[in-house]
Amino acid sequence: MKDYFTKKELMVILIVVLVIVTFISYKIIFYRFIQEPLKISQDLNMEDLTHEDLVSNLPNELDIDEGYEKEDEIIMVHISGQVHFPGIVQLQKGARVKDAVELAGGLKKEADLDKINLAKKLQDEDKIYIPKMGEEVDLPLEDYGNSSGSSGKININSCSKEELMSLPGIGEVTATRILEYRKSYKFKSIEDIMNVSGIGEKKFEAIKDLITVN
Repeated sequence: MKDYFTKKELMVILIVVLVIVTFISYKIIFYRFIQEPLKISQDLNMEDLTHEDLVSNLPNELDIDEGYEKEDEIIMVHISGQVHFPGIVQLQKGARVKDAVELAGGLKKEADLDKINLAKKLQDEDKIYIPKMGEEVDLPLEDYGNSSGSSGKININSCSKEELMSLPGIGEVTATRILEYRKSYKFKSIEDIMNVSGIGEKKFEAIKDLITVN
C-alpha cells in the first residue's frame, strides 16, 4: 500500500468513501422513517375528507354558473315620456315601474301621476311610457306605465315623439310628420302610416310588427 499511495492520499480516499456511505445511509433513513410515513398519513387524511371538503377545495369553476344565474336576474326595459333621462335601464328581476322611473332620473313636473301604476311589476323587454298631464292616450288605466299595453307594441294613435323615434328608421322629422298626420286623421290600420310622407313599403316592413292602432 505504501508503494502506491502516500499517507495523505489514503486520508483523502477514506474521507471520500465516508462521505458517500453517509449520503447513502441518509437517503435510506429519510425514505423509510420520514417520507414513507408522511405519504401514508396524507393518504389517510384524504380518506377522512368529506364530499363537502373536496368540493370546497376545487377551483372556482362554479362561479361561472353563478354568473349565469346572476345574469338571469337582470332585466332591461325601455322608459320614455315624462322622465328626465329616457332610454334603456337595467333592473333586478321583480323590479317595479317606480324603480325604472328612479333610474331614468325621476318624473318631470308634467308627468300625469294619476295615469301611472308605479307598483306594476316589470318584465324583460317591457316598454314604459309616462304620459304628460292632459295628454290623451288610448290605453286602459292599468296599462299606463307599461308602455304600449300588454302587446308591447307602440300605439301610433297615442304614442309620443320619443316612442316613435325608437322605431327603426324613424327619425325626428318623420316622427313629427306622424304626429301632424294623426291630428287630422286617426290611424285606422297600421298600413295607414304609409300615408305619411317618408314612410314607404320598405320602412313599413321594418316597423309593422312593432306598431298597433289599438
